[in-house]
Amino acid sequence: QGTMAFAGKYEFESDENYDDFVKKIGLPSDKVELGRSCKIITEVAQNGNDFTWTQHFPGGHSTTNSFTIGKEADMVTMGGKKFKAVVNMEDGKIVADFPNYHHTAEICGGKLIEVSSQISRLVYKKSKHTP
Repeated sequence: QGTMAFAGKYEFESDENYDDFVKKIGLPSDKVELGRSCKIITEVAQNGNDFTWTQHFPGGHSTTNSFTIGKEADMVTMGGKKFKAVVNMEDGKIVADFPNYHHTAEICGGKLIEVSSQISRLVYKKSKHTP
């Protein structure tokens, strides 16, 4: 599996379905407004499979996640919740499961493309009826 060069500084350009996504993951309204109205700068430092991923928000606030591909790491969500995750590399994309969503990141045409999709949870109970 190849490691793509992610290192760089990326300025927010556009989003799709931002409002729907943040509502579904339960982001507080103040964080929703902050994310919608600001120009986030994402800075990625990469040394082989070791990454430091920082999002800088206006006003001096930033969120940083450091991780090694294939190893469990302590992470934090956009909303500030701490959790543990294993970040993997699949087909040149960085892939991780956050508490309420699945996240991928890739470099495409010199741009950093991040996709977060909500994870559905289905629970089945054992049926008393067999066909």
